[in-house]
Amino acid sequence: MKERAPSSPSLSFEFFVAFRYLLAKRKQAFISVISFISVLGVMVGVMAVLIAMALMTGLQKELRERIVGSAAHVYVFKLGEGFQDIPGEVTKLKSIPRVIGAAPAVIGKGMLTIGPDTNQNAAVTVKGIDPALEGTVTDIRKAMREGSLDAIRSGPEEKDGIALGIDLAKNLDVKVGDVVRLVTPDQVLTPFGGIPRTRAFKVVGIFSLGLFEFDSEYALVDLPVAERIFGKDKPDFLQVRVDDMFASQQVADDIPHRLGEEYATQDWAQMNKSLFSALWLEKMAISITIGLIIMVAALNIIASLVLLVMEKSRDIAILKTMGTSAGSVRRIFVLQGLIIGLVGTGGGTLLGCLLIYILDRYQLIHVPIDVYQISYIPFTLLPRDLIAVVAAAVFICFVATIYPSRQAARLDPAQALRYQ
Repeated sequence: MKERAPSSPSLSFEFFVAFRYLLAKRKQAFISVISFISVLGVMVGVMAVLIAMALMTGLQKELRERIVGSAAHVYVFKLGEGFQDIPGEVTKLKSIPRVIGAAPAVIGKGMLTIGPDTNQNAAVTVKGIDPALEGTVTDIRKAMREGSLDAIRSGPEEKDGIALGIDLAKNLDVKVGDVVRLVTPDQVLTPFGGIPRTRAFKVVGIFSLGLFEFDSEYALVDLPVAERIFGKDKPDFLQVRVDDMFASQQVADDIPHRLGEEYATQDWAQMNKSLFSALWLEKMAISITIGLIIMVAALNIIASLVLLVMEKSRDIAILKTMGTSAGSVRRIFVLQGLIIGLVGTGGGTLLGCLLIYILDRYQLIHVPIDVYQISYIPFTLLPRDLIAVVAAAVFICFVATIYPSRQAARLDPAQALRYQ
């Protein structure tokens, strides 16, 4: 029976020596302190980078979801005569692959006031919608907090209905059932000159889309009412929703090819390109800046290994005279640096993930909603970001071992033992 060759003890020996060198005795305790500081530096660096990346990713994701939930994925404009047959246009757009909803809209500016005897007024963006179709392109139905979206379409003997953003309603101090007046820029000629056009509306709903820009500035009215108010005979554009918001660019490019060159499109990513570009740049800048902490920790690893080589020169010389190869000596110090890097990276990853969970779960960091559009900072750590940070940290720690390990491997035993 053929005997199996015994496995080489080289690696276990090198790991044993590397581990013992890290846990220096009392007279070399300074080496252990430097090693501990190196581990701590790597741990803090990894933790800080993970938290920074989770912060910026969470902010991007939250803003993206709220923007896309508050508005359509694609806006379609028609050059020339514009949209004449709305049901037909909606049907044509819904025949485009990946399109799941389409709805017309009119946009205009105005001022809302609650009466001539008060100073409570607010500039608003008035959006005329088809309440039956609007829910297929935005999250407005889920966003209704009071009243009903369908109630904006009133009967012939009733006041026209209007739905207000929750922050706009608070600013005006109105609730469902109150009457507000909309003042538009165009004027009505009277014997006394031109006066602004004013129209009374009954508040029939209050919505909260979660985006301060919409909740504080937008008011929704029925589409025919908006067309009369702003003197238009057709919608300004059609809103389109697709089955995957990241396919919006593809659908936007596909619409003119299928329906004709008179159709112009713009998707949500194009409309918010500057915002998300700034967020991405900020994420990279923060990650690189905080990543310098890991570089400082790597310098600590170099310093601790260089000191250890100097301290253990006699031991290295004895190992070499006993037959230990230069490659084995080099691997001892590489393993020592990797132990520091792996322990620090593992600890930093665990602490970082724990802090990210706590900060996101309990919404501990609050920000001004009128500046950042959201009331708190969400944290989202993507698996690819986690893998990239861990791999980069371990790689930097490995690179930090190259110089000290080569110096140890080149040590001349005769020179090291001459004065011992």
